[in-house]
Amino acid sequence: MDKSNFKNMWVYIEHDGKTVSDVSLELCCEIKKLCDQSGDKLIAVMAGELPQLEMDKIADCGIDGVIKVAGTGYERYNTEAYTNLFTVLCKKYNPSAVFVGATVNGRDFAPRFAARLETGCTSDATELIYNHETKDIEFVEPAAGGKIMAVITIPVLRPQVGTLRPGTFKHIPSGRKENIEVIEEHIDFDVKDICTKLIEYKADEFDPELDIASCETIVCVGSAVKEESLPKYKELAKLLGGKLACTRPVVDRELLPYKLQVGQSGVMIKPKLYIGFGVSGAVNHVTGIDAEKFVAVNTDATAPIFNYCDYGIVGDMDEVCDMMLAELTK
Repeated sequence: MDKSNFKNMWVYIEHDGKTVSDVSLELCCEIKKLCDQSGDKLIAVMAGELPQLEMDKIADCGIDGVIKVAGTGYERYNTEAYTNLFTVLCKKYNPSAVFVGATVNGRDFAPRFAARLETGCTSDATELIYNHETKDIEFVEPAAGGKIMAVITIPVLRPQVGTLRPGTFKHIPSGRKENIEVIEEHIDFDVKDICTKLIEYKADEFDPELDIASCETIVCVGSAVKEESLPKYKELAKLLGGKLACTRPVVDRELLPYKLQVGQSGVMIKPKLYIGFGVSGAVNHVTGIDAEKFVAVNTDATAPIFNYCDYGIVGDMDEVCDMMLAELTK
């Protein structure tokens, strides 16, 4: 395969017909940086229509062009139509790379169309690096249970397909380009070939206490937390104007719900303040945190968490929490 025949980087724009997903905007901003290094164009790819205000958000991320697909089969998300859409488009335009948000839908169809194109698909990278010598993208992500950081490449095949978790990158618009190329495609997919049928749709009930992704202060408890001590950490989070979160072992013990789990296998967070109590510092946890101030509390002075924090406190987590509560309630 001659890699020089493949050019430009694509970002799949996921939306509900009214609003573009945050992860799509995050990816556009991040992939723009790769395109600036590689010389590729950044192309947004979407099926269906969006309000102009939402299209403006995409344009403000510095895209060079957009491929808008119309046709049958896209009234709601389904594996078959979206897999076919990207298979057809990739064979026609030969992109160098395709990036998809690792949402429920993105994780469903991205590896499927990659397999049809007989190329590789990586997932959950925390960093993307463009190698100027090989012209490959290096996907950096936790591996071996979070104990190491692996660098994965697709050195021979094209396109390079990757799914990235929501919140991994920041949505920082770089500004709209003067000329944005708009390509309109019509790709029909026979609805008879869709294997699923929508019976009913019911939105998840929104609980603000479980919405930690946009919270500015996070108090996170690790595996050492005692069930009877949870109320004090919730109180500390409340006094600091924040919310309680946890690591995976706490969820495995069923002490807190999965939506409060921070890390690569949970929620990616970008708070102004993060305080970790009894958190060991596994790679798959800390790579999910982008905090302005990172505070760690642990009895083990050699815990990996102290390699990442701005301030470290060696001590019993419950005692430190009690002292913080005492100071805040004076």
